[in-house]
Amino acid sequence: MYKKNNIKVIVVDDSLVFREIVGKGIAKHPRIEVVATAGDPYQASEKIMQMEPDVMLLDVEMPRMNGIEFLRRLMPQYPIPVIVVSAVNGMVFDALNAGAVDFVAKPDFKFLKSVEEFIDDIIEKVIIASAAKVGQPVKRTYNKLYKSPGTSLNSSIIAIGASTGGTEAIYSILSELPKDMPGILIVQHMPPVFTRLYAERLNNSCKLEVKEARSLDKVLPGKVFIAPGDSHMRVKKIANEYIVECYPGEKVNGHRPSVDILFESVAEHYGKNAIGVILTGMGYDGAKGLLSMKNKGARTIGQDKQSSIVYGMPKVAFDIGAVEQQVPLNGISEKICRMI
Repeated sequence: MYKKNNIKVIVVDDSLVFREIVGKGIAKHPRIEVVATAGDPYQASEKIMQMEPDVMLLDVEMPRMNGIEFLRRLMPQYPIPVIVVSAVNGMVFDALNAGAVDFVAKPDFKFLKSVEEFIDDIIEKVIIASAAKVGQPVKRTYNKLYKSPGTSLNSSIIAIGASTGGTEAIYSILSELPKDMPGILIVQHMPPVFTRLYAERLNNSCKLEVKEARSLDKVLPGKVFIAPGDSHMRVKKIANEYIVECYPGEKVNGHRPSVDILFESVAEHYGKNAIGVILTGMGYDGAKGLLSMKNKGARTIGQDKQSSIVYGMPKVAFDIGAVEQQVPLNGISEKICRMI
């Protein structure tokens, strides 16, 4: 008999060893119960109907049907928060596009510490995913590019912060922006290596030039920099140029990179010539930094509750008075252009 308030999880992976390790590992948490495991999507479909789990852990690469195809077939009929487990490759972003809310990289099972960190990461993501909204795909307008703001862009900046659900939200925004925009700096909570793959994916599908940030990169119109996983990113002014600095350091608000680090630096160096945007995600990272930006005269936007996968970070920012306007995701691109 399962406890009413516990988070019911199904683990879907073709490796029996993996299912055993993950199932036993996450079940140690008092709020999590593994109600089923499955070796492929066909077994998973039956068990989902029987057990009605709250969250699914899903391998991407499996025989008979891969995880991405399974997601595309499952989500319209049985929307459930899904955390994808993947090797380091671009397939994870296909899975997020298909409806997964988050992902975690497979560890090296030869090292105990790596496995322990992996289990801890999954537990945290399962708890977050259990509160996520699914079944409402992002409305895309691929050909809807807003006109250039027609103003001086070198002295302006757009700073964006996001966590759970943010990869698709960021794509939705960038895909609608023209290439002649102010420089854009983005912190998306994401592990190392994946940030480079994510930047490459955005660069191939947007008008803007997108890359993973490196120290000394110049903030210039038409360029978008994604904070590298496991490094903080901030902006600095040297002489008459704005540059990016990426550096290691302690986690801030539980994250590295931290949205607050970026927003605070933008408040300091750009003042009123900035726009701050806080998107879907759990926790409070970015709220104080966005308030600092607003207090320095910057315009600020928060994603609204209805369109957020997890209405955490935008809610905290709104509650402390950091958000000038709450906007649904499909209206943020236009709002940014109007604010510029």
